Amino acid sequence: MKSNYANTAQLKDLMTAPPMTAQQHAEVMRKRIEHRRMLEEAKELKKAEAWQYDKR
Repeated sequence: MKSNYANTAQLKDLMTAPPMTAQQHAEVMRKRIEHRRMLEEAKELKKAEAWQYDKR
């Protein structure tokens, strides 16, 4: 889980920035989902390899 304190932007900068467009939001969400799926696949592959190794 990401830390909420990693962002060093000032509150004023955050509050005066224009909101994200729907297209920008969709792209951010697609990247987030793609990254999560990649991590899940890697975990499953690692688990499958460990299972085959234990099976021997």
